[in-house]
Amino acid sequence: MSGNADGVTVENVDIYYDDIQAVWDVSLEITENDDVVSLVGPNGAGKTTILKAMSGLLDVREGRISVFGEDTAGHSPSDIVDRGFIQVPEDRELFPQMSVRENLEMGAYPGRARSKRTETMERVFDLFPILEEKESAHANDLSGGQQQMLAIGRGLMAQPNILALDEPSTGLAPQITENVFDAVEGLAAEGITVFLIEQHVGHALRMADRAYVLEQGSIVTEGTGQEVLESDHVQDAYL
Repeated sequence: MSGNADGVTVENVDIYYDDIQAVWDVSLEITENDDVVSLVGPNGAGKTTILKAMSGLLDVREGRISVFGEDTAGHSPSDIVDRGFIQVPEDRELFPQMSVRENLEMGAYPGRARSKRTETMERVFDLFPILEEKESAHANDLSGGQQQMLAIGRGLMAQPNILALDEPSTGLAPQITENVFDAVEGLAAEGITVFLIEQHVGHALRMADRAYVLEQGSIVTEGTGQEVLESDHVQDAYL
């Protein structure tokens, strides 16, 4: 595996929090030819830790991460956003007292996104009609599912080449979770590569072109989504 100018590569990466190792020798790849790449595993496995390193928020002790052909070492998180790798964090990090429209506008801060702000917002409203209905409402007054849609919409406003969704189903009722996964499939159908980090293993694998299972900081299974879904390990441990 080598740095991919059309995607993101993680190569033999170790990540520590101070002196405590959280991730061991992890390698994975996302290309813009993928619709959905899923990273699944139990809570606490290290999935978010890997995403933070990919986004430039954590350093790696060993190995390397490249985003669209450039090593993330020495690049700030805003540099990585500017290159088109956009993360929607698990806790959404919305601006609670700002309106839906204002939250979306805040997502268009990368230079390449500002000039396309109006047309991108129309695209977000097409994908999530409820956001247009509630565009004047405060983010804090939305339901959990609507807040998740707003967080995804704000990510889209930044014009991602790859959109990373960290546990988008967290805290949502089962039917709302289905709606969010439908939205992920809609993003992929529109040509946006989605890096999906989830503990809902069955959902995440069924829609994935490629998938990785992370446990206790290490990749234990990888392959196409279908191969991983049908693997003995996943069938025994998760389904």
